Amino acid sequence: MTAILSNLQATRLAIEKAVESAHRGVADVRLLAVSKTFPAAAVREAYQAGQTAFGENYLQEALEKIEALRELPLEWHFIGPIQSNKTRPIAEHFAWVHSVDRLKVAERLSAQRPPHLPPLNVCLQVNVSGEDSKSGVAPEEVVRLAEEVARLPRLKLRGLMSIPAPAADEMAQRLPFARMRAIFGKLNALGMELDTLSMGMSHDYPAAIKEGATIVRIGTAIFGARDYGE
Repeated sequence: MTAILSNLQATRLAIEKAVESAHRGVADVRLLAVSKTFPAAAVREAYQAGQTAFGENYLQEALEKIEALRELPLEWHFIGPIQSNKTRPIAEHFAWVHSVDRLKVAERLSAQRPPHLPPLNVCLQVNVSGEDSKSGVAPEEVVRLAEEVARLPRLKLRGLMSIPAPAADEMAQRLPFARMRAIFGKLNALGMELDTLSMGMSHDYPAAIKEGATIVRIGTAIFGARDYGE
């Protein structure tokens, strides 16, 4: 058994336990394997272990992997910060974008989404902890941005994404996720019909699941520690 296969099995089991602890159904939470900085061979290995959805942060690296693995039926999610001059290849090569945080980027993604592809699934990234170092729309601006993005023709607004500040224990981890769930509920009360809360990573996904996460983004627990080089 390879390390990735073993890690995937352990991660899926841990997610199932967290889902059961939260009194939710296993089908309510999807695993997004975050493959940034890992080679195409690692993605192929994860695919052979049954994983089909992968998240990438760095555009050029992602495009190289997408090309190398184009024969596989993979679902690619872009989860990193988006430069407005890089929206075209994102619109052309990804099924999901989790990190939309301003209208200009959303408008470009909509205009550049090829007509032969289905609408691009998008989530709004919310800077729920108010960190200067993090991308994301401020919580009080989410409703306005959601209303604007929902009107764009080649996008399908699916929900929200967040990367909260690290917290030491589960109770502290749950607080920003609970705030995200409240914002999500407010949008749906306005008739948005959203279905996705992308939140929770290797260190805090059990807390996110307890607060309603529908996609957890896990990399290190599957692929191992990252080496970012110099």
